[in-house]
Amino acid sequence: MLDPVLLDLPSSVETARLVLRPPQAGDGAALHVALVESLPQLRRFLASLPWVAGEQTPESAETYCRTAQSNFLARRDLPFLMFEKATGQVVGATGLHRVEWHAPKAEVGYWCRTSRTGNGFVSEAVAAMTEYAFAHIGAVRIELVTDEENAESRAVAQRCQFTLEGILRHERRALDGTLRNTCIYARLAPASVIPAQSPPP
Repeated sequence: MLDPVLLDLPSSVETARLVLRPPQAGDGAALHVALVESLPQLRRFLASLPWVAGEQTPESAETYCRTAQSNFLARRDLPFLMFEKATGQVVGATGLHRVEWHAPKAEVGYWCRTSRTGNGFVSEAVAAMTEYAFAHIGAVRIELVTDEENAESRAVAQRCQFTLEGILRHERRALDGTLRNTCIYARLAPASVIPAQSPPP
């Protein structure tokens, strides 16, 4: 298998209304504003997003951006910020996480800035990330994992043609001690883009 570091992955993706690109040094201030605005919504599902439980500062946002840039280059994680073309505003984040390069497969993640929800930005970004995974990392499977009670996230999965494969009951425990159920959605690569594998010798 080719070392993932040697893969020449596109560093930006354009959709009809968005530019998606990995975070980089200097993005922290804009990300912090979008994140702080959205904390009440994001913290509804802390079992799925434990990273939002801590204090969010401009410094922590900038640290994240620089670390994320490094992770993208090392192919440890493939995070992207969502910028609206019309305004240049950060409207959320997406990315391909927990990549298993041997399959390869990945999990698509996302969140949207609270003031920009309801505009279809997340569905647009998730569709783009899914196609990116199929086209550029040769993914055969993309997973979308969400809390059973997260109706908005489940709607994204349905709009983006992910199939509900199962619900894991009491799969994780929230910070308040309650047990949460987790929905596993997935999309498989079209047969036309799955490369043939040589049989083992």
